[in-house]
Amino acid sequence: MRKTIVDRAADFVLAVERVFGERPRLLDGSRAVQLGDVRLSLEAGERELCVIRMHGALEEYLAVFEVRGDIEVPLLQAREFLSG
Repeated sequence: MRKTIVDRAADFVLAVERVFGERPRLLDGSRAVQLGDVRLSLEAGERELCVIRMHGALEEYLAVFEVRGDIEVPLLQAREFLSG
């Protein structure tokens, strides 16, 4: 039986750029990026996408989306959340 290793963080930065249409600022390795005053962070073993608004050094957690398979699905949910 062959096992497949899935590294969601490997495609995270490129997926953010595809979904949001702009190049994000890379923060914590490839697991967190910033777009304006919003930080998108893969947490809980890359099973959660956290949407965090930055207020200077303070962080306000706005939403958490579950990551299952394709990283673009929670990114699309985050984009919709932020636009609405």
